[in-house]
Amino acid sequence: MLLYLKEMDEINAEKILSWKYEAPYDFYNNECSIEAVWEMLNHSYTAILDNQDEVFGFFCIGDSAQVPIGADFGAYPQGYIDIGIGMNPKFTGQGKGLSFFKFILRQIYEVHGVVPVRLTVATFNTRAIHLYEKLGFVKEKEFCRGDIKFMTMVKGA
Repeated sequence: MLLYLKEMDEINAEKILSWKYEAPYDFYNNECSIEAVWEMLNHSYTAILDNQDEVFGFFCIGDSAQVPIGADFGAYPQGYIDIGIGMNPKFTGQGKGLSFFKFILRQIYEVHGVVPVRLTVATFNTRAIHLYEKLGFVKEKEFCRGDIKFMTMVKGA
């Protein structure tokens, strides 16, 4: 699988925001609003395209990768780069997640060095959690937003 990075632009942001996932992953569905597009254009999001120039996924870093209420629970102490990822639902459940996420980690390490990283995942997303554990992430902190439970997972340098 050949993947490459592309600076997030309005066209790809709109494509990503229009993705629709099957239940229970429909939790990750977004609305394509002006505000959501602007969020994705804030320079913390990067599009990932495949060799057919189709948007395969994206990642973001920093505050954009955090669930805001998590800070109230002490879920985001300093010392980590927060990362968030999303894969085109057309490609999920096909065993492509490992190479996709390894690609993202390589990009982050190339820019920032091999640094501690953290991600936040909904606890019902056992498929993603299993993937993250395969790559050395360990569970750290849990918190709730409404009736959805989240957890942070970390990977040291």
